[in-house]
Amino acid sequence: MKRRHRGVVIADSCKHTVRVDVERVFRHSQYGKTLRRTVVCYAHDVLFHSKVGDLVEIVECRPMSRTKRWSVVAILNG
Repeated sequence: MKRRHRGVVIADSCKHTVRVDVERVFRHSQYGKTLRRTVVCYAHDVLFHSKVGDLVEIVECRPMSRTKRWSVVAILNG
């Protein structure tokens, strides 16, 4: 089963590549405080449909370059 994430496109300047900011919310194990952590994923976008600010869904795929391990599946809001 391939992992899926939702995130916001923060850059689309590279050819066929978008940078997606994926945010996860979790509770601290000891103190119970709600924490937010973000990670930047590089995703493959062949059709150039996603723009900066779009909410997209990405899915794990084979390595396409040194940093690109994700592929854009759908644009959810844009």
